[in-house]
Amino acid sequence: MDRDRFAASFAADVPESTAAFMADSQVPWGVDALDGAVSASAWQTKPSWYLVATDDRMIPPAAQRAMSERAGATVTETPGSHAVYVSRPAVVAAVIAQAATGLNAQS
Repeated sequence: MDRDRFAASFAADVPESTAAFMADSQVPWGVDALDGAVSASAWQTKPSWYLVATDDRMIPPAAQRAMSERAGATVTETPGSHAVYVSRPAVVAAVIAQAATGLNAQS
């Protein structure tokens, strides 16, 4: 992603210096990833959790909601950019804890 547009597009709610570091440390993803084949989607047989970042400018929140609904995920929403894991780590950790607790209750 273009470094000059990175913060506004990807990390709008992250401190400027952190967003600059994130922009500078991007690495190109391999085109081979496009050829990956999935034989069975885990979300079809396993419980899933989804955190909708309502200020995301990379994946529209409506698309996130549609994907999470399709997966039958337990959904949490929070204000945040695509880099919500940086800007709201406590919310992300709470969703992970909720998932771990949910899985432990099922076993």
